[in-house]
Amino acid sequence: MNNEILKKINLFFILWFKCIFDFKFKNIQVLGAKRYISNVTGLQGINILRFLTFLIISIVFTKIGLSKKEIGVFEVSIFIASAASFFWVSGLIQAFLPLFKSNKTFGEKEQIVGTKSPEVFNMYVILMFFSIVVFLIGLSIQGNFSVFGYKGNVPLLNLTLWYLLLSSPANLVEYIYMVQDKNSNTLSYGYIMSVLQLIAVIVPVVLGYGVIWSLRGLVVVSIFKNLWLVTLLYNYAEIKFSFPFIKEVLAASAPIIFSVFVSGSAQYIDGLVVTTHFSADGFAIFRYGAKELPFVVMMAAGLSSAMLVEFSQKDKIKDTLAQIKKKSLRIMHYMYPLSIFFLLFAKPIYKGMFSAEFTRSADIFVIYILAIVSRLLFPHTIIIGLKKGRILFIASIFELIANIFLSLYLVQFYGVVGVALATVSVYFVSKIGLIMYNYIKLGINPFDYIPVKWYAFYSFMLAVAFILLDRGIMEIDFIK
Repeated sequence: MNNEILKKINLFFILWFKCIFDFKFKNIQVLGAKRYISNVTGLQGINILRFLTFLIISIVFTKIGLSKKEIGVFEVSIFIASAASFFWVSGLIQAFLPLFKSNKTFGEKEQIVGTKSPEVFNMYVILMFFSIVVFLIGLSIQGNFSVFGYKGNVPLLNLTLWYLLLSSPANLVEYIYMVQDKNSNTLSYGYIMSVLQLIAVIVPVVLGYGVIWSLRGLVVVSIFKNLWLVTLLYNYAEIKFSFPFIKEVLAASAPIIFSVFVSGSAQYIDGLVVTTHFSADGFAIFRYGAKELPFVVMMAAGLSSAMLVEFSQKDKIKDTLAQIKKKSLRIMHYMYPLSIFFLLFAKPIYKGMFSAEFTRSADIFVIYILAIVSRLLFPHTIIIGLKKGRILFIASIFELIANIFLSLYLVQFYGVVGVALATVSVYFVSKIGLIMYNYIKLGINPFDYIPVKWYAFYSFMLAVAFILLDRGIMEIDFIK
């Protein structure tokens, strides 16, 4: 085991120094990747690598005998960092991508690969500013924070804040590679950081040092990510501060940030409720189950983000819509069968991957699998790309209000599983509303960007599989 770790560390440093001196990664085959990788597959690949990394961590934690309490403490740290940053990181980057080639400040340009861009530098400034502000807010309120009954000195909160501060700006790395059309580098970067994270998180607990050292390991890896980011800024960013461009990004991102915050807040509100009503054991069970099929989420997010850049060329919108239709169908062909498989065998998979204590988590997971019917619809991508973000905020307000009322109704019959069912249902209704907006207000036919026949077929098969499941997943008992 030690030899294997040393080999991976050596590989990392070799590739790292190549990156510093601007060596090319064209000949490095990562996870079977071809020499030329599109911006879509590059982002999807790094998202899947990120998911697999934390999945392996979760499995190892259960297999080496960590208690549910210890796992819950680690999970709540990641949860807090994500809850405090997911909306503004996502909103800012989604607003930045369509502005990269076409904005009022620097005008329209045909990006030449390898040239330095003032847009990239100013985007880094924005992300750093937001990260520092959130970090300082966290420091100011940490004395009044309460989780699992701890008040004033929540376990690992200081480390969580440092992890948030360092990891948030580092999200820019894969998008710099994308806009510079260096997509194979994205997978190389993702692979290297995944290996580092596995080593930094798993080795301490295997050696008996506890989860606090695992979180310290994540902080150290985040430092490496920032060093990597600095090298990319040196190569591809023109150091030219522009307040007008920053205002342009903030104006475009404001409705998206609010939209992502409101629509994404449902799962975080659910998580916060669990932390106030249950112990760390209960939170671990909830967190292990309250997940959509990650491959679907990662691939859908990668496709959506990659397509945003294409909307900067307004004369090619029809081509962009056709690309969305073609590439979303490709995802459906893979992800729907996979979703049906996981839906039917979730309980034995959870029991085998984790332990018998987490089989109840599988019931919550099964409900979230159904979210694929909304995730693989992309009306929101078109709306963001055409800079009509205000409607997303309105739709998100609807999602939040409807989710609260439907959750309160269904929880009476199905417990926490009913909350998951409410979330999935509201997501779908919201997407249908956005599709209608695109058709009525923007004149964009759903058939132009949705493979309707295949989508209807796969969704029907998923519904049949769900109906065939044992009704035991809808029992009201959750955590005693």
